[in-house]
Amino acid sequence: MIEQDTIRLLRECDSGIKMGITAIDEVMDHVKGDNLRGILHDSKSESQRLQCDLQKVLDDYHDDGKEPNPIVQGMSWVKTNWEMMMDGTDSKIAELMMDGCNMGIKSLSRYMNQYKAADERSKDIAKRLISSEERLSNDMRHYL
Repeated sequence: MIEQDTIRLLRECDSGIKMGITAIDEVMDHVKGDNLRGILHDSKSESQRLQCDLQKVLDDYHDDGKEPNPIVQGMSWVKTNWEMMMDGTDSKIAELMMDGCNMGIKSLSRYMNQYKAADERSKDIAKRLISSEERLSNDMRHYL
């Protein structure tokens, strides 16, 4: 049970990190302010470091991780591009990023509760990812 829960939690973290990095990439060309650009760049770098740590643990379990659900990813792309077409302000970007962070926090918290038998390394990665999402969400408040 421990190994199954561990792998499942790691896969969900992997999917979430990939979604977050993609979301940042999708809005980066629309960002006008240098401060917001810097915050998003730093958040992406932090996510990439977490992804490297996560990949090491996945490798230990001989698992490839998980790609984001293509339907969810497609819906996110459509929403982001629609919103950018209608209102491409930094405020709108901050709102979109906050929405994504909040969904990520909610999902990861649910998975942490669902996969309680996961090992401590995977729980630590999930907690670090949640913390990163919370930080980015808080940083976005200044741009609303």
